[in-house]
Amino acid sequence: MNLANIGALIMHQPRCIVTSAMGGFKINGPPINGKGPMSQENNLETRDETSLPRPTQAGRIEQCQETTKEARRCLGNNDKDCVTKLIEELVKADCHNGNAVGREIADKVKDVVHELWLVSDNERRCELLKILKELGITKKWVRNAVRTSPRYLNEYLLIRCRISWENRTTRYEVIKNVEDILRRIGWDEIRMCEELWRFVGVDVNAFRRYGIEPCAWLSDLELLGDLRRPYWFGMAETDLTIMIRGGSIRLALSTTNTIDAVFFVKLLDTVKVSLVIGWKRTNLPAIKYADKLISLDYYVNLSTDKWSWPIKLSADELERIIKGFTDEELAEFVGGAIDGDGSVRYVESVYVGIMVCKNCPKRAILDVLKEVIAKRFGIIGDIYHYESEDALEFHGENAVKLLRRVAKYMHHPLRRLRAELILALYDGRISLEEIERLYEQTEYERGAPDVKRNHALEALVRAAPQTHTHGVWVGLSD
Repeated sequence: MNLANIGALIMHQPRCIVTSAMGGFKINGPPINGKGPMSQENNLETRDETSLPRPTQAGRIEQCQETTKEARRCLGNNDKDCVTKLIEELVKADCHNGNAVGREIADKVKDVVHELWLVSDNERRCELLKILKELGITKKWVRNAVRTSPRYLNEYLLIRCRISWENRTTRYEVIKNVEDILRRIGWDEIRMCEELWRFVGVDVNAFRRYGIEPCAWLSDLELLGDLRRPYWFGMAETDLTIMIRGGSIRLALSTTNTIDAVFFVKLLDTVKVSLVIGWKRTNLPAIKYADKLISLDYYVNLSTDKWSWPIKLSADELERIIKGFTDEELAEFVGGAIDGDGSVRYVESVYVGIMVCKNCPKRAILDVLKEVIAKRFGIIGDIYHYESEDALEFHGENAVKLLRRVAKYMHHPLRRLRAELILALYDGRISLEEIERLYEQTEYERGAPDVKRNHALEALVRAAPQTHTHGVWVGLSD
């Protein structure tokens, strides 16, 4: 699926999403809060810029046909280097993409790959697979081209070629293509952030009048491209799931919630993000109003040497690592933990909490953090026990002191905004009456159809609208 030409997504059927050929966007009727980011009139101009005019499209098809013929001539001459190079050119020109050039031409590219595969030795085949992987081709496409079973291809990749290759690797390129298009029409991360807040009913200008920046969570986000940052360890000890898959490691985050949908894609995009959209069934009383939820699963596949933090470690090892942090590294670790599974609230008093599951390996983090934060920063917290989780909680002045230490390392949009709002109050930049009015915009109602919850896909589309489409369908997995 090439989303470089995809427009706004629309919820159309219970099991699928369809893009609109008219530009703009619509999800189950009109937007929930406010209007969309651009009108149809504005779209008319940008649509002409982003969609390929017929002469250009015809030129591309002709180029693909000529390159395919040249590749066949090289096959006839048994010039495998020539064929390999031309396959690379065909893929870069999108000649393998039936949506771009038509299925007939795309199938001819597959035929060339298949014929080269048949006449190649193992070394040549591995070279071809590595090239296709680096170009962002999916394993499914390659499997169809070389006409083999998933099991055989996986064994071939792992045993002979030693290539770690997960499905849907092109999702990252999809996101990059969309971002490139949006920047060309004047859409950037700040506008994305503002649209997210508009969608959930937060007035960004009201906050900015008091020197509170609702998009501060984007600051220094690019630094997290370095997975050695303590922030990632904090996330891994709370919400981020780490899985070993063959010769690789997968970092995964999943959500149905509105704000997390945009936060997770920007966070993992600092590394290399892939996205899967699927249904999530739930029997939780808190969301009994929803029969089915759309879940967004984000993941990053890495070689084992790219993830420097321990995956399984004892309480003593965890304590040793955390105590070895400098003050700033500790603050960054705590910021990641709060972003992962934490809470920042202001209800008559300030509250900051970090939650983990009961009786699970991650539970050890609470005891270690309580001790180290008290010793290092002089900030006192207490551990509370609830039905399904335990929490390290900081209240009042202790919570404010902690936020002063860690707020700059927090990137979750809602928690960072609340932290900035609370610090503005304690710095005397905003009155008690105003913080109550502004904080109300950040609240959400549990157990009710609140726009801030369970609207993940809508928020993701709303925050990154596209300008044009050719009627492409995006399926939902079960």
